[in-house]
Amino acid sequence: QLQFVQSGGGLVQPGGSLRLSCAASGFTLDSYTIGWFRQAPGKEHEGVSCISSSDGSTYYADSVKGRFTISRDNAKNTVYLQMNSLKPEDTAVYYCAAHGAVTTVQAMCVMNPYPAIYDYWGQGAQVTVSS
Repeated sequence: QLQFVQSGGGLVQPGGSLRLSCAASGFTLDSYTIGWFRQAPGKEHEGVSCISSSDGSTYYADSVKGRFTISRDNAKNTVYLQMNSLKPEDTAVYYCAAHGAVTTVQAMCVMNPYPAIYDYWGQGAQVTVSS
């Protein structure tokens, strides 16, 4: 059974940290470009961070640079989004997605920040940053 199971998320105070995870089963992540996306209430989807399968290049949205880190553990077939120094404006539903076709991190994160168009996507996790 092919699954991309997302975990993490929750309520955190401003300045706090969270880590989101997406674990793949039934397919191997190392050949997929991975993206993390978010959608805040009343707003469009935004590409938060993407990592390439070919050269490990990464993309970060300007709003999260220096605070968020994307990584992948091929041995565990899992990808992560470490989120530090969280701000109220980071509040959103976060999704992971995996794309098996040749693409760039800019194409995935900037041009097509819609998780449901990719080969696999997580179920979404609410991240709320509030005091």
